[in-house]
Amino acid sequence: MAANLALHYPEWNKVIRRTRESGIRLAVGATEGDVLRLVLGRAAVLIVAGLCLGLLGSVVLARLVAGLLYGVTPLDSLTFAAVSLLLSAVALFASYIPARRAARIDPMVALRYE
Repeated sequence: MAANLALHYPEWNKVIRRTRESGIRLAVGATEGDVLRLVLGRAAVLIVAGLCLGLLGSVVLARLVAGLLYGVTPLDSLTFAAVSLLLSAVALFASYIPARRAARIDPMVALRYE
């Protein structure tokens, strides 16, 4: 829950700062799906970068905690895959809510927004 909130707030902040841009895109003919894809695409880039850095760091640090693990090898691929999948799903969900808000904004309200 804390991870979801930690990911949700910065994404929400970015959407609020770019409200005018979303409104302009919608006003000139972009569909809600286009804006949704744009916001989720930007979030996906950050998610993939975070996963790559996190996996790299965990592989490096796995050797340090090898003595604390019981019944699991330090580089257990199933554990790495499950945690990566779970964190990716949480991050996409945290990004979807602000993306949906950006896609459903009224262009006239967004153009007046300051």
